Amino acid sequence: MECISIFDMLKIGVGPSSSHTLGPWRAAERWISELRASKIFEEVQGIKVHMYGSLSLTGKGHATDYAVMLGLSGADPEHIPVGEIYTTVGKIIDSNFIRFDNERELPFHPSSNIIFHKKFLPFHANGLTFEAILKSGVSKSKTYYSIGGGFVVVEERKNAKRNLQNFKTFPFPIEKGTELLAFCLQEGKCISDIVLENERSLRDDLEIDARINRIWDTMLECMYIGCHTQGKLPGGLNVNRRAYEMNRSLLGGDHTYGSPREWLETIRGTEVKFRQILKWVSCFALAVNEVNASLGRVVTAPTNGSAGVIPAVLMYYMVIENHEAGFEHIKRFLLVAGEIGSIFKKGATISAAMGGCQAEIGVSSAMAAAALTELLGGTTDQVLMAAEIAMEHHLGLTCDPIGGLVQIPCIERNSMGAIKAINAAELAMGSDPKDAIVPLDKVVQTMWETAKDMNSKYKETSEGGLAVGVYLSDC
Repeated sequence: MECISIFDMLKIGVGPSSSHTLGPWRAAERWISELRASKIFEEVQGIKVHMYGSLSLTGKGHATDYAVMLGLSGADPEHIPVGEIYTTVGKIIDSNFIRFDNERELPFHPSSNIIFHKKFLPFHANGLTFEAILKSGVSKSKTYYSIGGGFVVVEERKNAKRNLQNFKTFPFPIEKGTELLAFCLQEGKCISDIVLENERSLRDDLEIDARINRIWDTMLECMYIGCHTQGKLPGGLNVNRRAYEMNRSLLGGDHTYGSPREWLETIRGTEVKFRQILKWVSCFALAVNEVNASLGRVVTAPTNGSAGVIPAVLMYYMVIENHEAGFEHIKRFLLVAGEIGSIFKKGATISAAMGGCQAEIGVSSAMAAAALTELLGGTTDQVLMAAEIAMEHHLGLTCDPIGGLVQIPCIERNSMGAIKAINAAELAMGSDPKDAIVPLDKVVQTMWETAKDMNSKYKETSEGGLAVGVYLSDC
């Protein structure tokens, strides 16, 4: 059984897309590592990168070409100063040279060395092949697939034997919701406790807490940056940033604060009415995805395109539901959210190119709904019920970004997904799970069947829906 850590589901990286930006970036890093392991890195004198399927059709809008160049340059998406992104790419474009893994200058013309093929490879919609031309004239190539959420895989031969020497197993292996529920009942523990025990099989408590802290700090900083940045988003759609004005209007008057945490405390002192709550949740979600659309640093949750839902719902809990909430609440929230996301990844997909936006906003809403329900005191049954309710009302959601940009309708969908998550949690908290007609595992299965039945033009290809109904020239 596949063991997926919460830190696999919640990765820190650069926007705008986990499958089209972070995944190809990581694939480039992996390819370089394999070239070094094969002792041919020094023999490379030329590079070509071939994009296929969805990576080709919407790659420009998702900055896939930028991601590949940055990965080939040896930059790390988790730590690169965001301001260096355009500088690094600009140097490559202007000079037609790339500093391969930050060591060797190689000729590289982005317009001809990155090739966009419209055809789809059979294994997955997001395929890319790296080709190295060696000094001997021999060409060596390797194909990778970006399967959503920053996960990168290669296609295994049918009869290939897996190397299990370093394969990790969890004390509580979970593939389905029923298995998670059974372990909770067996051990007399809540979901976050079970997930924590699994994480402890991989790393100690100090590392777990440090990584969770960094994830939350990144989420909070992302919301803070988004709420304090004006202007239009890049890409040609001329989309106005809205989080800045919403934050200013909701705070009202003059407020002095100098950090994300001081900002959080300031919000805790504001007026709490239903409309204000709706606006704050929307503001938090919009802020994250405006930063994401600007190649800013976000946390995949479970993807970049859906990165705003979980921070917005967690922030809602901290500034509206529980002013005393601190690290332990954040920790429990993210443990539960990560586990629910992994169930969807194992049983369906988190890739919009495979499943439409239900695989991104639907999954993130389910993750957030489940996590919020545990913090609100829900039973394990109610936590799973909340995840089911949230996904049930995202089934069939298509992925049709205008101009291939993660902006319209992606940014607003994060706001809607966050609101639905809160509503799903409240519905679950007020329900008896024994009366539930649809269990979580059934909605996961249904989501995957829906994904397979969905017309490919509605799955991140910019060939259907709003993507063809609205043109860049209309904006």
